[in-house]
Amino acid sequence: MKKAVLWDFGGVILSSPFEAFNHYESEHGVPLDHIRTVNATDPHDNAWARLERSEVSPAEFDRQFADESEALGHRVPGAHVLGLLSGTIRPEMVALLDQVKAAGYKVACLTNNMSLPRADPEREAALAAVMARFDAVVESAKVGVRKPEVRFYEIACDLLQVQPSECIFLDDLGINLKPAAAMGMTTIKVLNAAQAIADLSALLGFDAGGE
Repeated sequence: MKKAVLWDFGGVILSSPFEAFNHYESEHGVPLDHIRTVNATDPHDNAWARLERSEVSPAEFDRQFADESEALGHRVPGAHVLGLLSGTIRPEMVALLDQVKAAGYKVACLTNNMSLPRADPEREAALAAVMARFDAVVESAKVGVRKPEVRFYEIACDLLQVQPSECIFLDDLGINLKPAAAMGMTTIKVLNAAQAIADLSALLGFDAGGE
């Protein structure tokens, strides 16, 4: 019996940054998906992973990411990449979250994030309003581990007091879903909001779209 639904944030509740990455690459003459390739190279110990665990500062990330990207053929400053991460809130996914919670399921946010300066108070307030809906929030920058490390998922289960087999987990990256599935969670790879709503509806047996 399912008791909890776990949600990635960027790429699930927020729009994916990948479109912004591709736009930047097009404008700067960088090969398509180069930024994602850098992130996927040595994914557990590269600059991106270290920043998400708060092991390096944004300034250190700027230099390290630039060096890593240059080693793969095109130098991209890390600071430029951080500027592409904002994303927009998907209202249909927030509505889905609200309906799932109203149906009695525990909900948690599992996010690989970074400790960065807050520049837009209005945006931060909107994000905080979404985060306040969750029963638990696990942030890599605060706990010092990140998806796809198994401990990250264990922390979420401990906070919600559920077993992995009692959870459904939504994420837009397969690398993050694999360990969750191996632990016994039911997983949904989010390609877009409509597909996520349909897939979760099928698993929960109700109209998660609220229509």
